[in-house]
Amino acid sequence: MGKITGFLEFDRKVEEYAPVDKRVTNYKEFTLPMKEKELKDQGARCMDCGIPFCHSGCPLGNLIPDFNDAVYRGKWEKASQILHATNNFPEFTGRLCPAPCEEACVLGINEDPVSIENIEKNIAETAFKKGWIKPNPPKERTGKKIAVIGSGPAGLAAAQQLNRAGHLVTVFERDERPGGLLRYGIPDFKMEKQIIDRRLDILEAEGIVFECGVHVGKDIKADTLKKEFDAIVLSGGATVRRKLPIEGSDLKGVVQAMDFLPQSNRRVAGSEALGEDILATGKDVIVIGGGDTGSDCIGTSIRQGANSVTNFEIMPMATTDRPQDQPWPFWPMRLRTSSSHKEGAERFFSISTKKFIGDEAGNLKGLITSEVEWVKVPGQRPQLKEVEGTEKEWKCELALLALGFTGSENTVAAQLGLEMDTRTNIKASEIDYKTNVPGVFVAGDQRRGQSLIVWAISEGREAAHHVDAYLMGESLLPLKGDGDLPRA
Repeated sequence: MGKITGFLEFDRKVEEYAPVDKRVTNYKEFTLPMKEKELKDQGARCMDCGIPFCHSGCPLGNLIPDFNDAVYRGKWEKASQILHATNNFPEFTGRLCPAPCEEACVLGINEDPVSIENIEKNIAETAFKKGWIKPNPPKERTGKKIAVIGSGPAGLAAAQQLNRAGHLVTVFERDERPGGLLRYGIPDFKMEKQIIDRRLDILEAEGIVFECGVHVGKDIKADTLKKEFDAIVLSGGATVRRKLPIEGSDLKGVVQAMDFLPQSNRRVAGSEALGEDILATGKDVIVIGGGDTGSDCIGTSIRQGANSVTNFEIMPMATTDRPQDQPWPFWPMRLRTSSSHKEGAERFFSISTKKFIGDEAGNLKGLITSEVEWVKVPGQRPQLKEVEGTEKEWKCELALLALGFTGSENTVAAQLGLEMDTRTNIKASEIDYKTNVPGVFVAGDQRRGQSLIVWAISEGREAAHHVDAYLMGESLLPLKGDGDLPRA
């Protein structure tokens, strides 16, 4: 344990943000680094609980008290080793994870929890700065060939683990560069893309091959890969966007968030923005959907120079406190205000969009909403009810639909003859990630549905263990919460 009285002496502290008027002029990350003494103090707040519930809150089973203690003692290299034993990419999760570990922190029962995510990010950044993160290719190769389809966090985690086991891994990515949602969905102001590129350099140096611009199922048939590789890991993510089937949804200006965000990211990267330009510049923008994707649309629209940005959420406004029916250490549905929300967006809750309004040329010029309420019926799911007399017309030239995803594309699944579940995800065992076709495994959003980056990394690691066991009869690759072990 670190300092026995640390949680009594030090208040929670995380990185501060650059002022709004400065940060919205560009797409760079805007957190202000903390001093090492401040980070050590935050590590000292960890109580090294007899039962560390943060472990159960973290899908990766990160050894959180251990790396907190190492940070408190100034042993940063040791902290990096502990963290990387369970998390392939802490520089990603330290920026983007909603930190379910913090909601499960024992200190969080009656005080502010330990700032675990911020400590994690700083461990990773210190390790890169000091040169401790280096390519570590396997000493021997098994000769087994594995195809990983999709280069998001699940695919990258599976690829690195399988490569560590000595297998020959090729990652197929349909976009021009690897990274998946990390590259084309997450704005640079949340994670600059050089953060991805420096990790990819490590993976390539370790022997992983990336084949970009290859859409498996179209450019190359899935059954061809089945013949050429000893195993396949599907980790393509959930990409089928949820639609809003109301009048006017086909108007020009009604845009899916995942058409808007990737185009913006490509511009920031200096690449060609695919398709017709979608810009918020000078427009009254309404973002429909209150999750992380909606927040990313808000921050991007503000940086593009929108005239106004409004955010609609169909759910009622949550409380900032933990709801009584969601007790510790479970994840609570509380009100969360992102950095983008604080940059100038106006938020409305319990509101439903009924109709989009267009001009004679088919361009969006407004929309109509009504207030709604959720009626609880014993033994049934809450029912949505429109509040009479609350219709309102809003001016809007760009409506961004951030409504989540309903599943993954099934081209590959169909070609391989894979079974699907009732939610259009690829059906696979929760124990070993196997599909109904021998040698084909699935991990991440394609198996569990739309989820968190930390879950994707966890699934990639778990799937890799079972792929290795399938090919070799046993595996020394770790499962959740275990450290990495080399093959004997």
